[in-house]
Amino acid sequence: MTEIAGAASFGVASMVAPLRRVAMRRPGRATFEADPGRWHYARPLEPDRMARQYDAFAGYVAEAGAAIEWLDVATDDGLADSMFTFDASFMTPGGAILLRPGKPLRRPEVELHAALYTRLGAPVLGTITAPGTAEGGDLLWIDEHTLAVGRGFRTNQAGIAQLRAILSPLGIELHAFDLPMWNGSAACLHLLSLVSPLDRDLALVYPRLFPVALHGLMRERGIQCLEVSDEEFHASGGLNLNVLTTAPRRCLAIDGFPETVRLMRDAGCEVTCFEADALCIPCEGGPTCLTLPLLRDGSRDGTESRKEERP
Repeated sequence: MTEIAGAASFGVASMVAPLRRVAMRRPGRATFEADPGRWHYARPLEPDRMARQYDAFAGYVAEAGAAIEWLDVATDDGLADSMFTFDASFMTPGGAILLRPGKPLRRPEVELHAALYTRLGAPVLGTITAPGTAEGGDLLWIDEHTLAVGRGFRTNQAGIAQLRAILSPLGIELHAFDLPMWNGSAACLHLLSLVSPLDRDLALVYPRLFPVALHGLMRERGIQCLEVSDEEFHASGGLNLNVLTTAPRRCLAIDGFPETVRLMRDAGCEVTCFEADALCIPCEGGPTCLTLPLLRDGSRDGTESRKEERP
């Protein structure tokens, strides 16, 4: 933890500032033995390959400069999706919000996150309660004062109203956008299934399903949108654009989708690809989903970061 000594221990108001501290949970028995039909996985999982690919991914996260806080893995907790730590809570500049997943099987994960924040001494600003639902995958920072929220099967209007009430005292403006039905309520379609920020002025999007009003807001804020192809979006189940940005224009992406990688590299991004055909593709979750940012260094904007880090 020496890397963040002397700095604020928690705080996120960006999805592109350098990632300094993150919570993760390794897949365990509950995941490896999960019933694919019950959990909406594409096929039975391959435990050995999944574990190897997860460890490789965690290595890339650490190499990017992020200290990893590990959530304990119990052998019998039955939480197959809990390796996707992004969804059960959400860090803000003032502390964490405990969410309430729209997928009922995932709701006990919130207790794991509450225990983590207690252990770390992190402030908790509030908790989403019934009938509200909200998942991290539907929450997108546009800038330090603007949060976009996807309204769909995983995050409902009651949850959005509670988020607005929690965030308003921090001066954060919340904008809600309707998501399409796409493949129905059992499938996972988050707002972040359709967009990944790469820098303060650059994002990767799938235009055919993207909310028109959000596209307009991003254009107003000077954010350029790189549009991924139909072919790779469908081949990956949308995970080709689920990209984890570890610093401005530095990101981790799933291997096997060269057109998407070319788009990012042509825009000046440094892209590291990792194997995820056993880890991510069957489970509807990518590198963003596998990480819960606890601290991003917002002291430098994207332009300053690139000037410092590039020759």
